[in-house]
Amino acid sequence: MISDNYKLQFITHYNKEYSYIDSARIALQGGCKWIQLRMKDADEALLESTALIVQSMCKEYGATFIIDDNVMLVKKLKADGVHLGKNDMSIADARKILGKQYIIGSTVNSFDDILNCLSAATPDYFGCGPFRFTSTKKNLAPMLGYDGYRAIIDRMKESNISIPLVAIGGIAKDDIATLLQNGVNGIALSSSVLMASNPVEEMREICNKIFI
Repeated sequence: MISDNYKLQFITHYNKEYSYIDSARIALQGGCKWIQLRMKDADEALLESTALIVQSMCKEYGATFIIDDNVMLVKKLKADGVHLGKNDMSIADARKILGKQYIIGSTVNSFDDILNCLSAATPDYFGCGPFRFTSTKKNLAPMLGYDGYRAIIDRMKESNISIPLVAIGGIAKDDIATLLQNGVNGIALSSSVLMASNPVEEMREICNKIFI
């Protein structure tokens, strides 16, 4: 069983002002307790050196540290877990390598994706999106909007599927209350925090919306 940290996830990103490491630090300073290091197309050496720094910061703040895609690096560094995209290693194979003590998240875009995923193995949570257009992800799946999440949640309830579902993709602070009302279990954010005039305060306000 994963802790409630999963209810607010920050996916590392970068822009002209902030590096991947800066973005993780901002989220942690704002109270976020779940950091996913996502560095698409980075070489292995840069990914590992960055992961070591972010992992150390997560330990300092008592936060969960997840690495995107790279199962073997998760095992090597003893990170808390991995998030797997639809084209990454299968959950079943990742579980064989990592064992039950590691967190495994899985990307889905529809209820059919959830069923397909569960036919082979069980993740600890689903990252489901995108909510709306986001520039942080290539090959974007169809946008779900509020109605899309509501439909997926309803079908999960009908099928007695209780695995946490985390909404992701273009989510801003003002979207959170309605998404939670529609039944999602958690929220994942990235660029909307970094684009705020005061990113640390933005993250703090978001934490308050979810945990208070």
